[in-house]
Amino acid sequence: MKRTKILTIIGWICRAATAVILLQTLFFKFTAAPESVYIFSTLGLEPEGRIGSGVVELIAAILILTPRTVVYGAGLSLAVITGAIVSHLTKLGIALPLVDDHGELFALAVVVFVCSLTTLVLHRDSIPSIRLGIAGSTTGIKRV
Repeated sequence: MKRTKILTIIGWICRAATAVILLQTLFFKFTAAPESVYIFSTLGLEPEGRIGSGVVELIAAILILTPRTVVYGAGLSLAVITGAIVSHLTKLGIALPLVDDHGELFALAVVVFVCSLTTLVLHRDSIPSIRLGIAGSTTGIKRV
């Protein structure tokens, strides 16, 4: 599939937006900002979850900006941000009352989700195929 110039631009905008949002949250996570401590304390994951998710988000941001690893970065950021969105919807709430964020963190999570998903769709030809070496398979999957 030939990519048009506009799709390339959209792809880079999505990649940059995802990386910038993920990277800007690292300051809050790694410095134990009250917002981050509140979130991960509420989830029962303070401090390991806060630091661990920060490390994973740093890796995802680097991977999504590197052309050879863009699909891995998009997939990783999609996985991490899905966890954040589920946490907001089930335990934290859309707006965090003690830190008075008016839903901004949830909105940023949704932006990262949409941008990561868009990046995966735009780079779907680069997603490694799963190779199954199943003897006698009748599923139509070509045996390698």
